[in-house]
Amino acid sequence: MSEFSPDLLSYRDQAMSQSMPYFAVVDQISEYNTKRLLQVFRESQVSDYHFRATTGYGYGDAGRDKLDEVWAKICGAEKALVRSHFVSGTHALASVLFGILRPGDELLSVTGAPYDTMQTVIGAASPAVGSLKEYGIHYNEIPLVNDKVDYEAIKNTITERTKVVLIQRSRGYSMRHPLQITEIAELCAYIKQIKSDCICFVDNCYGEFVDTQEPTAVGADIMAGSLIKNPGGGIAPAGGYVAGRADLVELAACRLTAPGIGSHVGATLSDNRLLFQGLFLAPHIVAQSIKGAIFAAALFSLLGYETTPSFAEKRSDIIQAIQLGSPEKMVAFCQGLQTYSPVDAFVRPEPSDMPGYSDAVIMAGGTFVQGSSIELSADGPLRAPYSIYLQGGLTFEHAVLGVMGAASAILDKK
Repeated sequence: MSEFSPDLLSYRDQAMSQSMPYFAVVDQISEYNTKRLLQVFRESQVSDYHFRATTGYGYGDAGRDKLDEVWAKICGAEKALVRSHFVSGTHALASVLFGILRPGDELLSVTGAPYDTMQTVIGAASPAVGSLKEYGIHYNEIPLVNDKVDYEAIKNTITERTKVVLIQRSRGYSMRHPLQITEIAELCAYIKQIKSDCICFVDNCYGEFVDTQEPTAVGADIMAGSLIKNPGGGIAPAGGYVAGRADLVELAACRLTAPGIGSHVGATLSDNRLLFQGLFLAPHIVAQSIKGAIFAAALFSLLGYETTPSFAEKRSDIIQAIQLGSPEKMVAFCQGLQTYSPVDAFVRPEPSDMPGYSDAVIMAGGTFVQGSSIELSADGPLRAPYSIYLQGGLTFEHAVLGVMGAASAILDKK
């Protein structure tokens, strides 16, 4: 690491020393989740037969159906829909919402404003064509109070027309803490006490395998996420998933394909092996990512920046938020990280407008799978308080080098 200054190397050593006790906890969770996966793979009799390709309609795709079965068991859910046909996590989330909600129904977000791309799906931020708002579906949201869910406001806001409550597990583009699994369980139970038929829907993006259970195992009716985040293990080429109550998952499937067809079609072409193998690797890869995030929190804290969570806090997603305080430092961070990427290391990221985002966004990510955020990457909208959101890392060693590169670039700006 001779390319880094002696001072930065000294900070690195301090950050590593501070982080070590917390790495052990991450490794324990990874081992536990790997054991769970092995048990499910064994019980489900996964075979190389399930890796074969299908074409056309995909009728009788045994691998696709087996993967649905495996993921449902892992999530403690009745049914799952794991498909490379989802173009993103937002697409999976939107399929759930459009599958379940009908004109006149209300969607209530109880974790504040959702992630930027969900704003356009809802139609809350702008009159996006095809949004829920355009279909006559009402939307309401309850801000967090001191980083906590406002239970009293939930009780006073849920009405007869509230059909779905949206719970965003991760922080999104904010400095708030992600919800822990225990908090999600408590929240779902509370909502059911108020309105028993209210559907608790969790945006589980960035949260899979960070803990030993998933939201559908602790009371959520349905959840959705992306395969190029945690559950794809860094090798899934595309896709997303939905898991939960069987009837609700099938409604989402009918939105993804067509009514009457639902989950029964969809050729997996050559993706099945990658999806199974990525899922098997996911607990380990997620652990590598979290270790990188812990190290980043320790290092940037030593450099004088606010980090959320701190290196010592319990994790519920893979995202590390670092409040840098200026757009220039955000750009420097991303450019420094990009330099230590295995792909497109020669590229210099610059802020740009992106579909679904209300502000210019800076992104760094020399990833093997385009846009993969389980691979080492960072992004953030150029708006106060100018926070960068770091996530991913297929190996801890790469995460350390990338974070050091980002820190070095910021120090050079001083």
